[in-house]
Amino acid sequence: MPGGKPAGVPCVQLDEQLRCRIFGQPQRPAVCGGLQPSAEMCGADRDQAMVWLTRLEQATAPAR
Repeated sequence: MPGGKPAGVPCVQLDEQLRCRIFGQPQRPAVCGGLQPSAEMCGADRDQAMVWLTRLEQATAPAR
């Protein structure tokens, strides 16, 4: 996404099953490849993982 992805906005590269369309391709952003899943990040289910990811987005958002 030009200029970066705003927090809370799904990536334009996600398909209907929320899978990355450019996984493993050179145009995939480095930040995506560097994000390594962990038990803390994933939690027990998708809802817990989304809470963790939302907090990460908020914590790393550029200052306005």
